[in-house]
Amino acid sequence: MGAGVTRHPEDAELEAGTSAHYEDPAYYQQTYARRTEDVAYYVDLASKHGGPILEVGCGNGRITLPIARLGLDIVGVDRSAPMLDDLRRRMQQEPTHTVDRIDVRRGDMRRLRLGRRFPLVICPFNAFLHLYERKDVEAFLARTREHLTPNGSLVFDVSMPQPSELARDPARAYSTPRFRYPDASSSSMLVRYSERFDYDKLRQVLFVAMEFSPVNGGDSWMTPLAHRQFHPQELEALLHYNGFRITSLEGDFEGSAATSDSESLVFHCKLRRGWRPA
Repeated sequence: MGAGVTRHPEDAELEAGTSAHYEDPAYYQQTYARRTEDVAYYVDLASKHGGPILEVGCGNGRITLPIARLGLDIVGVDRSAPMLDDLRRRMQQEPTHTVDRIDVRRGDMRRLRLGRRFPLVICPFNAFLHLYERKDVEAFLARTREHLTPNGSLVFDVSMPQPSELARDPARAYSTPRFRYPDASSSSMLVRYSERFDYDKLRQVLFVAMEFSPVNGGDSWMTPLAHRQFHPQELEALLHYNGFRITSLEGDFEGSAATSDSESLVFHCKLRRGWRPA
């Protein structure tokens, strides 16, 4: 998600949950190295639409770089300085004709104003879930309207709320197998890893505490992550009343129709013709 907005002090928990997970690009890259289905999906989508493309929440270029390698111009926006620094580092390993296709911007997805329009705006991998309040969603969709060509498409994916996950006891730690954490001072270090889940029912925000403990001693640490939980009909209403119509709703990155068993939802949206803000 784009950055630049300072929240009120009482929202410090949300601010940490928005930024902390993206402060270590090496860990992020390792953790999601096998998540390739959405990359292929958005690359195929970009090839069908053509450029230029606006990617909101580009991170360190997991999707940005493959799209640029197609020969398509892409503007990547993100709030995380560490992730964007890593993207620029990775761009140095690419040929000039790929690098020249990429325009990297640091900014807030709610305040972004580039002064140009795109036939395709994408917001991948749950970046939308960092829009915690209605006013955040409305601001992002307003900026998206400003950046879309009249027949352009907004495509984004979010995880489907899972009742079993939201009902978990926040006092219980869910452990996973040990793994090697990438460490700047050495090749890696073996860590124990566990997660705690705490769902705020009023704000519909799931707080995840990712806990790391070095096996061979040393200080443990915790990385917070906060995701707003949007239900499908709630999103349909938010899109409708902010000038969008859903042209397709898919339940995975294979193009399957969304069902109650879907773990992800991929929304394809276009501007509603004749719509005017109230």
